[in-house]
Amino acid sequence: MAIRNIRKYPDPVLSKECKKVDKMTERISILIEDMLDTMYEAGGVGLAAPQVGILKQICVVDISEDCSEPYVLINPVIVESDGEQTGDEGCLSLPGKQGTVTRPNHVVVKALNENMEEITVEGTELLARAFCHEIDHLHGHMYIEKLEGELKNTSYEAQE
Repeated sequence: MAIRNIRKYPDPVLSKECKKVDKMTERISILIEDMLDTMYEAGGVGLAAPQVGILKQICVVDISEDCSEPYVLINPVIVESDGEQTGDEGCLSLPGKQGTVTRPNHVVVKALNENMEEITVEGTELLARAFCHEIDHLHGHMYIEKLEGELKNTSYEAQE
């Protein structure tokens, strides 16, 4: 489909609450495809609709190395969480930066999929972190609000 522009912090759209999606439309279907394409093109593991300027409760996540296991979450809610993990986190809306954040190590998320069917998905470790990170975006929050210590510069240069 199309690669969309990713909004960068401190764009005001990133701090707004998103609206629930009540029905699948052609526009929303195209948005989901564009979000997946945009996430893969940018090398991310997740992307939320406000990051492309759309205030809808939609996010996509794929932590697989070959980009073959995408999750599409519409109106997602974390219904269960346990454990704890602390690690570095980054964001496509804050490129070149990362910081230490503590998140649950295991989460259960209820959402609708791209067919507007209710689904329940479970994630641990990186997948749990990605679900939490993207769902935060849908409520106007970024990981830097949970930062433990300083925001660090990162370098993604290829290593030989």
